[in-house]
Amino acid sequence: MESVDAGSWSGNWAWSLPLIVLTVLIHVLGLQFINDRVVRVLSGATARRRFIPMFAAVMGVTALLATILHGIEVTIWALVYRHLGALPDDKAAMLYSLSAMTSYGHANLFLETNWQMMGALESLNGMLLFGLTTAFLFAMIQKVWPLGH
Repeated sequence: MESVDAGSWSGNWAWSLPLIVLTVLIHVLGLQFINDRVVRVLSGATARRRFIPMFAAVMGVTALLATILHGIEVTIWALVYRHLGALPDDKAAMLYSLSAMTSYGHANLFLETNWQMMGALESLNGMLLFGLTTAFLFAMIQKVWPLGH
């Protein structure tokens, strides 16, 4: 039987699945934290003329906080790539991870051959996380926008 840490097919899955679960948990908890703050701030801004600028500012901050959440999750993957020796240095690991997470894919970097499945699984993770973020922003707008009317 192949060793899980040897970069085998099963090793890629054994490292990636817990990372996917971890980043989804971080993301959901982070989005809940953001939601609690947004509703608290905007529920006090009931005057229509105050609501719109407040809503725009809060959405900007929300987008920034969601971006920071994604950055934390990218960093976690990058740290694992470095731990596994799948990439040569921290800068390459961060750039590769961000490229994989966003499915941008234009970085001229490649994981060591035995860890390449992890890159595809990180892209899957990114799709899930960006889907959660999009659903969250949509739900937040639906929930908060009527407060201004």
